[in-house]
Amino acid sequence: MTTHSTTVDRGEARQYVTVRIGGQLFGLPIDTVNEVFSPDRITAVPLSATEIAGVLNLRGRIVTMLDMRRLLGVAPATGPSMAVGIESAGEAFGLMIDEVGDVLLLEDVRKDPNPSNIDPHWAPLVDGVYRLPGELMLVLDVQSMLARVTPARAA
Repeated sequence: MTTHSTTVDRGEARQYVTVRIGGQLFGLPIDTVNEVFSPDRITAVPLSATEIAGVLNLRGRIVTMLDMRRLLGVAPATGPSMAVGIESAGEAFGLMIDEVGDVLLLEDVRKDPNPSNIDPHWAPLVDGVYRLPGELMLVLDVQSMLARVTPARAA
């Protein structure tokens, strides 16, 4: 790696898939997202965490569906939801969201730490914020979310 450069280094940039949950804009690092789909026929799992809506069969693979509204403590959805498919440690998960937005390329230097007035329930699940025109985008920490609903992963 050379340290000489004739251009100004503005730092790293990352892509985020934007999603809305309860009216709030969130960003998921694009490298964590496999697909976007409409969840159908979710089967409840007895004695699972309340944030787990159940499981579904997605093209022959069992996917654990996380209700992001429950995880974030937001009122239940009144209409149909979308889902973002992610994978962690060989397991498939679907994050149930209200809607999917755009993919944004944002520079790391523009990301601010969590504001001091962020909801204490959200703080451990959010890894910084971006100030976008007219609103804030909170970056979701996928591993922290999964650790909250699957305690064995926290180890």
